[in-house]
Formats: sequence, C-alpha cells, structure tokens
Amino acid sequence: MSRSTSFNRTNVNAFFEKYQGLLQRHEFSACRIWNMDETGVTTVQKPNKIVGACGQKQVGAITSAERGTLVTLACAAKAAGNFIPPMFIFPRLRYSEMFIHGGPPDCIRADNFSEWMTEKYFFIFKDHFIKYVKSTKEDPALVLLDNHSSHVNIAVVEKVKENNVIMLSSPPTPIAPTTCKLWT
Repeated sequence: MSRSTSFNRTNVNAFFEKYQGLLQRHEFSACRIWNMDETGVTTVQKPNKIVGACGQKQVGAITSAERGTLVTLACAAKAAGNFIPPMFIFPRLRYSEMFIHGGPPDCIRADNFSEWMTEKYFFIFKDHFIKYVKSTKEDPALVLLDNHSSHVNIAVVEKVKENNVIMLSSPPTPIAPTTCKLWT
C-alpha cells in the first residue's frame, strides 16, 4: 500500500526538481549519468504455446517440467549506452565458478540463499561500480536508482561520497501503475 500511495504528483515533481538541480549544478554529460537496477532472471524460461493444425487430435511438444531458480542480476548502464559488468546473485550457500563460466567478462557474483539484493551485496556492487566509473571531484558521476531498501545504507552513502558519486533515488513506483494521469 505505501508503495502505491507514495507514487504521486508531489513526489514525482520533487524527484525531477532534484534531478534538474543536480544536472544544472554539475553539468553532467550523458557519459556520467548512470541508471542502476536489479532484476530477477529465471534459469528456465516459460515454455512456448503449441499450435497445431486444425482437426489434428495429437500435437506433440517437449517442454521442461523443471521450475528453475531465480538469479538476481544487478546492472548499471549509462545514458550514452555503455554499461559495467553485471553482478549475479545466486540462490546458493556455496558458489561454483561454473555458474558464470562463459558469462560477461569481469562480472562479479555473490551467493545469497534469499536470492535478493541486500545492503551487504549492494555495498559490494557499489565497490564494483566505483572501480569502473572512476569519478573525480571535477568529473563526478550521477547514479539514478529505485527506492529499494538495500540502497539505504550509511556505509554506501559514505563510500560514494568519498568517490565522487552522487546517488538520486526515484520515488517508489507501484507494481501496476494506475495513476498514469501524472504524466499528462
């Protein structure tokens, strides 16, 4: 309920005012504005629908009965189109290098039985992010992120401040936005 009630005109306007103020103050180019987000990816894809000829009684298809597991992927891409290597969070207690064999070069991994991004793993991802972004006092980076609870961490805030990275969190958005009139 709180997620849908906080996505309102006032909060959205406040976000864009802060965003515009940061753009004017720091004159960020597209190469210095990053969007960071997490998403869940399943290891087994949903099977396709089967289409058979009209009048045919038997239509065969081989589909996996396996449910698969959810792997969380943390990504950061900049407005210019580039990205840093992602972070994979596997639902395991013990990790095997086989999990990312053949994956994106320089990606990092974590194993967390709950599968989700936590403050601990967000801190690890921010270290990874800082390594690739190389911000300076004269050329800081702006990171736009969602309003996830794992992003609210004093250690992360101090770390990004030390490394000239500015974080701006968007207002929480409802799962199925029903307030589309905000944009008209």
